[in-house]
Amino acid sequence: MFPLIHGWTSIARSNHANVKLGAVLCFVAGAANAGGFLAVGRYTSHMTGVVSSVADDLVLGHVDLVATGLGSLISFVAGAMCTAVLVNWGLRRHLASAYSLPLVLESLALLIFGLFGAAISSYASLFLPLTVMLLCFMMGLQNAVITKISHAEIRTTHITGLVTDFGIELGKLFYVNRSKTSAQGLPRVRANRERLWLQVLLIACFFCGGLVGALGFKGWGYITTLPLALLLWTVALRPVLDDVKTGLQR
Repeated sequence: MFPLIHGWTSIARSNHANVKLGAVLCFVAGAANAGGFLAVGRYTSHMTGVVSSVADDLVLGHVDLVATGLGSLISFVAGAMCTAVLVNWGLRRHLASAYSLPLVLESLALLIFGLFGAAISSYASLFLPLTVMLLCFMMGLQNAVITKISHAEIRTTHITGLVTDFGIELGKLFYVNRSKTSAQGLPRVRANRERLWLQVLLIACFFCGGLVGALGFKGWGYITTLPLALLLWTVALRPVLDDVKTGLQR
């Protein structure tokens, strides 16, 4: 069952599996981030802007926006904490789904986000801040799980770090080595081409996800969350079913 995605979220990791999972999660993050912007008017995946906005709003005296910003930050942290708890709990119980559990929770949060959509227009003062916090919680969940799986080599919810690393590798690629070693005995400067292509892949997946999310939310509204949730379920379901099967056999 699910032969093409076997091992993507299993506890036995490989670089190949990490790359494939990272690409899928970048796509989902891009779609949720772009769709969330159309829904609530702000991006929710990067906390740099949130913290800066809190500082600005505090100086300007916008107390309500300060509260929303702090709620967003706390929600992102809570999502990352939730991932750490779920993964460590699963690993200590030798569950095959230890890395899948946060993604299952994220898929449920996506569906709740879709349900909130109908209420935002009618009860914006209540559901708009809740929706922002929910989206931030989802991004914290997802970023933490791929960070833990890949040992911080892959991030999926914000592109700044990826673009920075991409620029560093490009600089190495175009660096002209005039001799085999420098006067100080340092090795030749060489770009890590595998890492370079990984960064290109992840950035492209985030961008494509943003296009799909924006087009989907613009054309079909909150129903767009359904295929995104199903995609996460498809990636995460195999280990969950393995654990259910193991539990039934005991």
